Amino acid sequence: MKHQLTLKVDFIQRLKLDVVHICLVPEDNHDLPEMLPGQFVEVAVDRANVLLNRPFSIFNYTPRRLELLVKPLGRASAALADYSVGDTLRVIAPLGRGFSQLSAGKVLLVGGGVGIAPLYYQARALNNVGIRPVVIYGERTAPDKLLCAAFEEVADLHICTDDGSAGFHGFVTEHPQLLSRDYDLMQVCGPMPMMRSLYAFASDNGVEAEFSLENKMACGLGACLCCVEDTAEGNRCVCTDGPVLRKEELKW
Repeated sequence: MKHQLTLKVDFIQRLKLDVVHICLVPEDNHDLPEMLPGQFVEVAVDRANVLLNRPFSIFNYTPRRLELLVKPLGRASAALADYSVGDTLRVIAPLGRGFSQLSAGKVLLVGGGVGIAPLYYQARALNNVGIRPVVIYGERTAPDKLLCAAFEEVADLHICTDDGSAGFHGFVTEHPQLLSRDYDLMQVCGPMPMMRSLYAFASDNGVEAEFSLENKMACGLGACLCCVEDTAEGNRCVCTDGPVLRKEELKW
């Protein structure tokens, strides 16, 4: 069930690589509605003077706290990154279909750039059922140490960098942890070229995989058809039928 919420900025911090970590809390004493790993929220960025809300992955969630990672790429996200503690935001949540949750087995999480955002909450959820996932995090250069430290608490973290400044020098598609195929499920979010390469790898090697798509979204409700994806079951709205789709549902 979708909820319209008014949330207050409780904490905001600019991380390395121009990523902003924003924590939102309810204005009143009520708990937030349940949100699942892989779902997303729509935020009204009134200061940007834009008509439509903007979608953001759920980086972390508790009943009293919603956390987002924002990369200021457009007018709305840049305006959101400049909000301050105590400011309020109108949020629609939760939206979409999230990641599958296993009760046993090995899980590999692969994120590229700001696509790492939904994988932290998923790693926490897996921890809660006794699964410590492996995370491969790809960036162009060394990522933020605080962000890496958060992941290291809930996962076995492996960094890939394009320039070799941290971890493995190369793309996530070349990392030994991926090539080992020592996992039961791979869950992915990141730039489309990266996800298509991982889709090809999963298809060629019989790997079970899920992909969190980042198609352009406007309404978040399946009405505007901006985010339609041609799938094995026909055209589907990523904002309602996704953003997480199984490998078998995609036609890449």
